[in-house]
Amino acid sequence: MTSAVVVGGGPNGLTAAALLARAGLRVTLLEAADETGGGTRSHEAVLPGLLHDHCSATHPMAVTSPALRSLGLERHGLRWRLPEIDCVHPLDDGTAGVLRRSVAETADGLGADGRRYRALIGPSVQHWDALAQDVMGPLSRIPSHPLLLARFGLPTTLPAAVLARLFRTPRARALWAGVAAHAFRPLSAPFGSAIGLGILTAGHASGWAVAEGGSQAIARAMERALREYGGTVHTGVRITDARQIPPADVTLLDLDPGQVAAVYADRLPVRVRDAYRRFRRGPGVYKVDLAVEGGVPWTHEDARRAGTVHLGGPLAEVAHTEKEVAAGRMPTRPFVLVGQQYLADPSRSAGNVHPVWTYAHVPHGYDADATEAVLRQLERFAPGVRERVLGLQVTRPAGFAAANPNFAGGDILTGARTVPQLLLGARPALDPYATGLDGVYLCSAATPPGPGAHGMCGAGAAASALRHLGIRPGE
Repeated sequence: MTSAVVVGGGPNGLTAAALLARAGLRVTLLEAADETGGGTRSHEAVLPGLLHDHCSATHPMAVTSPALRSLGLERHGLRWRLPEIDCVHPLDDGTAGVLRRSVAETADGLGADGRRYRALIGPSVQHWDALAQDVMGPLSRIPSHPLLLARFGLPTTLPAAVLARLFRTPRARALWAGVAAHAFRPLSAPFGSAIGLGILTAGHASGWAVAEGGSQAIARAMERALREYGGTVHTGVRITDARQIPPADVTLLDLDPGQVAAVYADRLPVRVRDAYRRFRRGPGVYKVDLAVEGGVPWTHEDARRAGTVHLGGPLAEVAHTEKEVAAGRMPTRPFVLVGQQYLADPSRSAGNVHPVWTYAHVPHGYDADATEAVLRQLERFAPGVRERVLGLQVTRPAGFAAANPNFAGGDILTGARTVPQLLLGARPALDPYATGLDGVYLCSAATPPGPGAHGMCGAGAAASALRHLGIRPGE
């Protein structure tokens, strides 16, 4: 029987393993931690009964992921839940950019910019089911819908700050800047609109969903799918040398390129090893989990019903803070993401005490205390919130790296989204998942299409492995 070993049990490793097992391979997954999931985990971080997501929290790209849909994770207990409002970006004057699932309703709330927003987002949302496979796949593959992909892709080449000029109102510009900032890049960078437009389009198609019972529910459903197809999982197994990996016909690595270079060392072709060692890391995150009695008292009413709130002020401020962070300087007012997952999934709360998930963009490897900076940003848009905080827990960049080596320096995207790495992954190659070693493939978020709980990096690597074996999925 043809065999496969998958090293690393994040969402991409789990997806790859499940797809290979479904294709008839005997699959063994090895995970260094005591549980699978990687960044897609949840825990009671602050007070008993309050469930906080460890890293990934809101999943607009995962709901419509072709890979996850093909695995039928709902059969394994996964339930998606939607907030009433997807995202709000408040401003100091009391106004806000409000992102609703409906393109029309979002556009109506943007006033004079509504027509432009519809023109930018509407056509791609309408065809997202057809576009998703192309948008969330490697560029090396011939697209199934080239004209639709071209229509979607052209504006993604623009810097986010340039695309922002499409809008005239401060709230539309701020809303766009906050979504674009998910790329952890200066808003002036080429292709800086790619991740933001992907999030917006997928979000309008499916909503900014959370997993009922925490993001760990996604990993658990993936693991159940893997086991259903006959795969096995071993946790607590840390691989530091290729000689520790059991022999198999194919090996897939849900590791960042630096780890692959360390594990395989001189076994890798020199050009590949050098490329993996040069792989650039991105900024980090500084996370503050809060237990908040009665919820956050946002000044803007819509923020009290939003699953996600972006705290960054107007476009110019977001552009400044992201530029500073990318340059290694900590801004006084960092860009802060706030997750209120309990609004869509009340099971995460304990009575009137709610788990509030926040993290700030900080320089790579930042080791100072940013807790006060995060709280000041909260207080800026929700005066009085400090009096409601019953407890908090901080995770610094070093804490993310300790829990998951793929997140070195607090870089939860597993690599800077520079143009080459955004488009090509860890190195230029016809197959972005190939390592140059026969039957060995990279399947982490360092490969296309990049970070998220969508599993498409794992799906792409699994497809490469099956082609190498001469197996068509479903045979």
